[in-house]
Amino acid sequence: MGPEPSSTGRANTRHPGRGSRAAGRLEILRKALWNRLKGGARRPPLEPQRVLIAHHLLLGDTLMLTALLAKLREQYPEAEVVMAVPEALAPLYQGRPYGVLAQPWNPRQPLASPLFAGTGFDLALIPGDNRFSWLAQALGARWIVAFAGDRPAYKSWPVDQLLPYAEVPAAWADMMAGLVPGAAPRPYAPSAWPAPTAWPFARPPGRFVVLHVGASTALKRWPPTCWWILARQIEAAGLVPVWSAGRGEESLVAAADPEGRFQSYAGRLDLAQMWHLIGGAQALISPDTGVAHLGRIVGTPTVTLFGPGSAVLCGAGAFWRDSKYLAVWVDPFPCRDQQQLFKRAIPWVRRCARTTGECPRPLCLEAIAPDRVRAALGELGVLNI
Repeated sequence: MGPEPSSTGRANTRHPGRGSRAAGRLEILRKALWNRLKGGARRPPLEPQRVLIAHHLLLGDTLMLTALLAKLREQYPEAEVVMAVPEALAPLYQGRPYGVLAQPWNPRQPLASPLFAGTGFDLALIPGDNRFSWLAQALGARWIVAFAGDRPAYKSWPVDQLLPYAEVPAAWADMMAGLVPGAAPRPYAPSAWPAPTAWPFARPPGRFVVLHVGASTALKRWPPTCWWILARQIEAAGLVPVWSAGRGEESLVAAADPEGRFQSYAGRLDLAQMWHLIGGAQALISPDTGVAHLGRIVGTPTVTLFGPGSAVLCGAGAFWRDSKYLAVWVDPFPCRDQQQLFKRAIPWVRRCARTTGECPRPLCLEAIAPDRVRAALGELGVLNI
């Protein structure tokens, strides 16, 4: 099970005093085996009344599941849809977009989650890591669907139906919608997702643009000099640049703006507050990280800078085709050449998951000039160029 996201979607690997993952897995295993042994014949439901989406993904991947939520609501309009989410992400789902009930859970203390207060599902869907099929079985799922090819094989033992990944290039969001049969969902509209309530905070004055400089790895971070050049270009166009980054990333803003010329929200906002900051902005510029996906959900014009990641996998795809969104990247790039996605080998995938030990500099991001980002803002109608 992957690391948990913080309030800005980044990974936290320590939770002192909150149990261990090993203990949590044993709790899930015991319940899963008991449910399997006492269960009857397993068959796919024709009209599921209760549907579970079981995962523990980071912010960006979780938000890309919105296409799956939309398709479930269109295919099964009367079904109760429950989605397991990391605790930090649950506030974003207060307004129950597409009618989903997002239930927070912690892999270290799974039985403490409200998920286990309402077990028994006709259908369970497993995006990403098939390890969470065991969670679905522990919650009494009577039919479990996931994607084939995960390893080791024991992660998929509870799965009843394994589907292949797309054979042609597609956005991950659109592929996840393929867990449910039927036509593709209608394109996303921001009206489908009510804004969460948030603690008050001081909003920037005037017409502003959010520059989110943080990312989960140094290899997804655009150089500070590039951010500074872009900020000055935005200022020259009559807009106010404001900085954003997660907790612990304040130094990234200081590197881009050492004199503190522009207001910074680095480390100061939780996810619900971040929603409202982005919602009031003229535009959002961000590396390929969870905040970039939040921009699409909110409906703010968004420019995403792709380095090691893939704009094919994580770009707009079909579901976000109507959104004011542009991906900026250099493609092809020689070392964006790995074909693994959630431990599956997919021939058409081109991405890079190397560590800083293997790749000391993000050359793929350094190759993006600030003028290209400025041009993207002009294409979105944010700047007059």
